[in-house]
Amino acid sequence: MKVRVITFPGSNCDKDVGSVLESEFGAKVDYTWYKESFSDSPDLVVLPGGFSFGDYLRCGAMAKFSNAMESVVSYANKGGKVLGVCNGFQILTESGLLPGALLHNRTLKYICKDVDLIPVSENKIAQGIKGTLSIPIAHGEGAYFADANTLERLEKNGQVVFRYKQNPNGSLNDIAGICNEAGNVLGMMPHPERAINPYTGKMDGKQILEVLLKK
Repeated sequence: MKVRVITFPGSNCDKDVGSVLESEFGAKVDYTWYKESFSDSPDLVVLPGGFSFGDYLRCGAMAKFSNAMESVVSYANKGGKVLGVCNGFQILTESGLLPGALLHNRTLKYICKDVDLIPVSENKIAQGIKGTLSIPIAHGEGAYFADANTLERLEKNGQVVFRYKQNPNGSLNDIAGICNEAGNVLGMMPHPERAINPYTGKMDGKQILEVLLKK
């Protein structure tokens, strides 16, 4: 199993998700610097959390122009699986791989805590996940926003993957994660890699990665 983790200046969760994929799933992880390109077909590409390019302009707005993202877009358009977590979700929306945008939390405060996620049964990814999940969030700009037509399309097509049980940031429709129409690109604000630790007993995040890594 091969996974690529894309690293940008300001990424700070690349090694977190990479080490989890190695230890829990036996994956061979390659870290790809933002200036690099790739043309192979790994089992999964991950855009990790952090503050790419210092979140200047908008979160993810500069990262989308990188060589690595050109490869990610090409890979995704061919059906490759992509996971964007937190800042990675923001990059996916900026690059056009997912619709909508992530705005400032309605409290205008950075939020860092565990939240309960409800998998949306109508979504094909979420159908492989059982029960409500306790997953950490850590973001200042995590309020999902889209216009009314886009929201209607997401709901109608079953593209909403996760909802917050108690909305922490003002996301429309309580959205915590969405996928593209093909179902191969997933973006979510909560951090599943931070809920895969046998020493703390927090393992709810493992279900999410298991579903994505299934052939």
